[in-house]
Amino acid sequence: MNSALVQDAYTKILKHIIDTGHAPHYSELAAKMGVSPDEARDLQREAAMSDPAGGSWMSHDTDYIEAWSPFSNLPTHHRISVDGKQKWFGV
Repeated sequence: MNSALVQDAYTKILKHIIDTGHAPHYSELAAKMGVSPDEARDLQREAAMSDPAGGSWMSHDTDYIEAWSPFSNLPTHHRISVDGKQKWFGV
């Protein structure tokens, strides 16, 4: 797969989490990247596998992002707050 597209997907997912506090669905990623949902799902998986720290993965047997390092898409006891706003959870 095109490494520039994989890097773009990785960055867009991370930015979405920073902006909203949760990971995008691959259909949202598709719209942001101008690709089909199937291609976005594949890019999402490739991007997760390319994470050098190994901190990005999908929920078991799904295409839903569970963690995108350093963020968890599921609530954890590691709460992250910025300027008094808590909208993120850490891995």
